[in-house]
Amino acid sequence: MSRNEQEGGARHAGGAKPERYIQPSILMALLDGPSYGYQLLQRLPGYGFLRDEVPPGMIYRHLRQMEEERLVESRWEAEGSGPAKRVYVLTAEGGEVLEAWVAHMERKARRLADFVDAYRRRMDTRAT
Repeated sequence: MSRNEQEGGARHAGGAKPERYIQPSILMALLDGPSYGYQLLQRLPGYGFLRDEVPPGMIYRHLRQMEEERLVESRWEAEGSGPAKRVYVLTAEGGEVLEAWVAHMERKARRLADFVDAYRRRMDTRAT
């Protein structure tokens, strides 16, 4: 297969939207302790789901929704000379939801690995 054919196929593969992993990424970031929005924005790309800069509005929208669902709690913190900042904390319910996300990801990873293994076996039998 030529490089152009490979690149063409890559454009069509992997259509999953990485935005769907914002919630577990935020919950994971809060496992390390309380954090404010800007800190979360900086941590999220490290989890590998979002390739580009994360839009702040998207994160704050998710944080508000997660607070309504009682997955996170927030409070205003006015330390130092700067403006007050809203600090977010993971709740016990948020920890349970993160655990469910991890279990989901483990199942998905196994299915993906099984698919790749089946493909490799078929390609190996075709080569011989």
